[in-house]
Amino acid sequence: MKRLSRFLPLLALAAVIVLIFSMGWHRYLSLETLKVHGTALRAFTADNYILALLALMALFAVLTASVVPGVFFLTITAGYLFGPWVGGVSTAIAATLGALIVYGVARTALGEDLRRRAEGDKGMFAKVCATIDKDTFWYVLASRLAVVVPFHMINVAAGLMTVRLAPYIIATVIGLLPAHIIYCWIGARLNTLLASDPNPDIQALFGQFWAPMLGVFVLAVVLPLALKAVQRRLPGAAAP
Repeated sequence: MKRLSRFLPLLALAAVIVLIFSMGWHRYLSLETLKVHGTALRAFTADNYILALLALMALFAVLTASVVPGVFFLTITAGYLFGPWVGGVSTAIAATLGALIVYGVARTALGEDLRRRAEGDKGMFAKVCATIDKDTFWYVLASRLAVVVPFHMINVAAGLMTVRLAPYIIATVIGLLPAHIIYCWIGARLNTLLASDPNPDIQALFGQFWAPMLGVFVLAVVLPLALKAVQRRLPGAAAP
């Protein structure tokens, strides 16, 4: 019974994924949703600010844990409704909660079996596990900033290695925050653009955001290199 109970988190997560796709809810994760329902969403948010913020964070955490495509548009929606700072911070925290759900599932349901496989594997997953186990904070921070490793691979690897939660959580929030603020800034700008043109050309629309997208590139390339340079100067630090 105890052996079966450890699979309950995995079964619960799988049930959520099946429910989302069977109901077609993932189709609402698009710019079209903002075009059609944006005004109503902003009116509801204005009247129920805290409730709307908590609901968005809960939805963001669940969708992040469920590996549902299109969460990027939920980040844009957060900026559209709450602005770059509140939206960016809240979605970074919510994404971290989603990451912790995957961490917990990997640790309870899959930990023993996958850990044995990781120990015998010589591929990328084994390297991720070994590096996270060696220096959790720096590796997770650099990976979140650069998106060099798939988001959930880091979460699963952290759960398998049962890394300390404090550095894992702090590095995840800090690493996600810059990109989320940039994406929410785009969402905040969309509010003005959609108000003036309810049917914009999508390619032309995102062409106006070359500056923030350049910022994402800087996060993905320049910041991780800078982190490595800083880390090398710290005594006793291990290279990510």
